[in-house]
Amino acid sequence: MFERTDIDHLPRHRRLLLLAALYMAQGLPFGLFVQALPVILRQQGVSLEAIGLSSLLALPWALKFLWAPWLDRAPAFGGLRAAVPRRLGWLWPLHLLAAAALLGLSTLDPTTELRLLLSGVFLINLLNASQDIVTDGLAVDLLPPSERGPGNGLQVGAYRLGMIVGGALVLVLIEAAGWSTGLRLATLLLLLTLSPLLFVRELPSPTRQNAPVRTSPSTEDTPAHLGVLLDFLRRPGALSALLAIALYKLGDALAAGMLRPWLVDQGLSTGDLGKLLGGFGFGAGLLGAALGAFAAYRLTRHRALLLGALVQATGVALYVPLARIAAAGTLSPGGSLATAVVIDHLTGGVATVVLFTCMMDACRPRHAGADYTLMASVVVIATGAAQAFSGLSAAHLGYPSHFALASLCAALGGLAAVILLRSHPFLSTGPVNAPEAPPTPRLP
Repeated sequence: MFERTDIDHLPRHRRLLLLAALYMAQGLPFGLFVQALPVILRQQGVSLEAIGLSSLLALPWALKFLWAPWLDRAPAFGGLRAAVPRRLGWLWPLHLLAAAALLGLSTLDPTTELRLLLSGVFLINLLNASQDIVTDGLAVDLLPPSERGPGNGLQVGAYRLGMIVGGALVLVLIEAAGWSTGLRLATLLLLLTLSPLLFVRELPSPTRQNAPVRTSPSTEDTPAHLGVLLDFLRRPGALSALLAIALYKLGDALAAGMLRPWLVDQGLSTGDLGKLLGGFGFGAGLLGAALGAFAAYRLTRHRALLLGALVQATGVALYVPLARIAAAGTLSPGGSLATAVVIDHLTGGVATVVLFTCMMDACRPRHAGADYTLMASVVVIATGAAQAFSGLSAAHLGYPSHFALASLCAALGGLAAVILLRSHPFLSTGPVNAPEAPPTPRLP
């Protein structure tokens, strides 16, 4: 049995377990909705354009940078109680509220109460996006530079494991036992990811060592919340880095936006999609995350980014010939389709881990949660815009040309990102496994 340990003094295996549980908690409902929602909408005859626009339900993930500086530095409940810790004080209520919202969705009929379902999905995205701010700041705090490659591999892997559970196990159960039973199981699994939090403690914000004291946003020590973001943008090369981050996953998102509607149009059932994408696909994503962590550890940042860009574009390109074959007939869940899904998710996992590792390097120690959230929001805005556009693209170009366009965007966007980051050394460029410099103490 684990003893309760201060969160700043956890041994390596304990802090990795904690972070894995927190990221898995975010992936579980996302995996469920990203798999189930497009299927439900398409089965009800919703247009491809509207399905593409449903990605806007993830808007909180794109806009979370607006409240990240406040959430990153403020104790929960406004510091009304001195005993409220800065990180755990937010994680507990956000996690429990997300579980309550998911349980509430289990009472709905998704075919007749679609508006309430969409509202619930938006609320859960808002809660999970806020939890992600706190978790990302905690990850930057807990992981030294030499552990960030493996740490980000664990982050993406745990998130995808949550997506496997939510996107495969729960979807198969929904097909067999119904919507309510599936979502109740998902709620139970979400609550189980809280268990590592039971064995850690955190000193309250005013007394925690190395943590900034929460005073007033108008003081000299604590800049206004938007000032934190403006300070980040004033850094040399920051705008070029944000553009590179936006371009890196653009083509991959354009393809992913129409993958599920395309498969529904080929006659695949909810259970088939759960097994193919939630099982084979997200499982391959786990392996991709591990390979991405290895690449981020062994290669320089720029070489790892280039590798990720090339393999990601290759994975997307595999859908082009399959879409042409499907236009003349139907595809089965196995064979070449399963192979393409596996390779696509594997290569996407590699690229994601490398990108997230570079983003973590760019964070300022005193504003880690806000900085990382800003960069992650740029990724979400870019990928969300691509997914929103994907329905329009597929409807007017057809699936084969749509996937060809996505592959081209993945290749050109990835290469452009690498060139931008080489021209503006905003991110770390050295090998990840280089000896660490002595830690710089945080100022109060």
